[in-house]
Amino acid sequence: MLNTKTILIVDDEPRTRQGLKKNLDTWANGNYQIITASNGEEAIQLLKQYKVHILITDIRMPEITGLELLKMAKELRIFPVILVISAYSEFEYAQEALRLGVINYLLKPISKKALIEAVEEALNEVERKERAGLIEKVVDTKLVEANTQNPSNREPIREAIDYINHNLQNELTQKEVADHVHLNPSYLSSLFKEHVKLTFSEYVTRRRIQRAKELLMTTNLPINDIAEESGYKTAKYFIKIFRELEGVTPSAYRKINNERAF
Repeated sequence: MLNTKTILIVDDEPRTRQGLKKNLDTWANGNYQIITASNGEEAIQLLKQYKVHILITDIRMPEITGLELLKMAKELRIFPVILVISAYSEFEYAQEALRLGVINYLLKPISKKALIEAVEEALNEVERKERAGLIEKVVDTKLVEANTQNPSNREPIREAIDYINHNLQNELTQKEVADHVHLNPSYLSSLFKEHVKLTFSEYVTRRRIQRAKELLMTTNLPINDIAEESGYKTAKYFIKIFRELEGVTPSAYRKINNERAF
């Protein structure tokens, strides 16, 4: 997965814009892509063209103001982490900016230290959003329900689920798990269905596919290795099961989600 982050600076004053870019280029040392726009219209085009992670915009610009730019981005469902810069300290601008999701409000002239601190804070917010997005993408609602269905789940069931979760890469038979929790396999089967609302095999399959989704989105491991890590002996069978649950092949899932990634 490509980890390069893009930072867009929008300011109609060439000197300010170039100064901010120079400071960020030095700080970034090639690790981040820094791009600039001289007005709101140009900024919108760049927001459509690039996956912008951090937007740094002046609040007062001719034609399209910084606040209008933020509203337009929101309407386009583009949600970068936002820093606003301004020579104006009027309270109403700050209030409106905060309503539009701005995480920091910097007054000109901006020191290099204040700029870097604000951008580093924004990067932390980008990472937080990425983690939240990843969790949302890989979550299986039936697994969530399975783990929250009954807070008073009997101890053997909690132990069985914990054992499954920690041994997904292994074969995992119902007898093996039943032995681990000291129950008869058929009794474990009925208890599992009663408390988890999924059969033993359904739970194991869904948990394995969730693990595979996490690996597909966070690593560059080949499909064969992901199949093995998720407890499947052959990639062919893994791909079949994955397609049945997700509607696409593992490779297609990885491609789709990497293109949408932050």
